[in-house]
Amino acid sequence: MAKIVVFDSGFGSLSIIKVIQKVIKSDIIYFADQKNFPYGKKSTKELDKIITKTIYKLKKEFEPDLIIMGSNTPSLLLKKLFYNNPTLVGVFPPLSEAYEKTKTKSIAILATSSVIQSRALEHYIKKNFDKNIQITKIDVSKLVYLVESGKFLYEKIYCAKQITSILSDKFISNNIDVATLSSTHLPFLLPLLTKSFPKIRFLDPAVLVAQEIKKNKLFFPSNKNSLTIFSSGDVNVFQKHLAKLRIKNKVRKINF
Repeated sequence: MAKIVVFDSGFGSLSIIKVIQKVIKSDIIYFADQKNFPYGKKSTKELDKIITKTIYKLKKEFEPDLIIMGSNTPSLLLKKLFYNNPTLVGVFPPLSEAYEKTKTKSIAILATSSVIQSRALEHYIKKNFDKNIQITKIDVSKLVYLVESGKFLYEKIYCAKQITSILSDKFISNNIDVATLSSTHLPFLLPLLTKSFPKIRFLDPAVLVAQEIKKNKLFFPSNKNSLTIFSSGDVNVFQKHLAKLRIKNKVRKINF
């Protein structure tokens, strides 16, 4: 049985899992590390300690073929974890696709505060830089909270107002026509984002993750898709939110 562990600080990993299982059949263990939410407001030192410990525990507990770090924040800030480690897959802003899609030559990276303020993002941009493109970095930590809190499920009008308040001025003033969803929580807001900004193309990096898994020589497809869910947070609340998304899998408690 081929086994993948996907983890994030909460809801984010679900957006990755949905795409993975469309592209390739797999047995997935999903760990929502809600006890440590949000990753996006942790210092690099704090994050390093949390993520290193989590990866070690996930390997020991589940012995997976691959571990997907389903979060842009640690993927960008802790690049050292990927060195000589083909079993670990991260999530990164799809800049190449953004460069191809933009017509105004102006794109936005929507990410958490830790990522927006980091040298790691600057380095990533320079490494994948197209000098003819303008890049605007936007802190959307408040939008990430709308997802993790479950407000996106129950308070859509409020969420739409928050989206407009945070993004509208920057999108208009910078003539942006493409934006990367560089937090895996953000795809849950895609219906609201596209309704508020119908002329902007929002890019989800999950497709690139799924393609990377498909090419990984350590992974072999399963006969069918399966999903087992664990959380380090309030299992009952999380179960309620998942039910609203029509996910009936039982959530099990686990602490690392």
